[in-house]
Amino acid sequence: MQRLRDKIRDIPDFPKPGIIFKDITPLVKDPAALRLSVHQLINPFLGRDITAVAGMEARGFIFGSLVAWELNLPFVPLRKPGKLPYDAQSVSYDLEYGSASLEVHNDAVGKNDRVLLVDDLLATGGTAKASCELIEQLGATVEALAFVIELDFLQGREKLSHYQIHSLLHYT
Repeated sequence: MQRLRDKIRDIPDFPKPGIIFKDITPLVKDPAALRLSVHQLINPFLGRDITAVAGMEARGFIFGSLVAWELNLPFVPLRKPGKLPYDAQSVSYDLEYGSASLEVHNDAVGKNDRVLLVDDLLATGGTAKASCELIEQLGATVEALAFVIELDFLQGREKLSHYQIHSLLHYT
């Protein structure tokens, strides 16, 4: 995992003072590192009865769509409000530096679906928890969550205590 850790760049005071942003662009710029991260994200879920992969806007689209492609499963985009052209469910949540909302098409998943949620970062857990709520509002089951980075010191995992969580890199 050191190879992946070396591809994460710290940006101090972004998006506001006191935040150290974990920049994944050096990782996605390196095809070998990106492939390694995707393979490491899916490894615990190979052979599991997952029927769809969902990714949170925006960086979750990068990893989620690649995970879905690798597993030969549908990809479900969880979008910011007003971006989906069809009937949608919505949920609002708090971030470590503000608040936001996510939406999903009403027909994105159904009651027999078992969904793997994928994002680049688990921080306070607000986005991940909202994503789980969206998937469950549609009647599907959240099988697990997978993240490239987890900021352990923000304790986001605690908001998701009844879900399986797989994170590649931990920052304490």
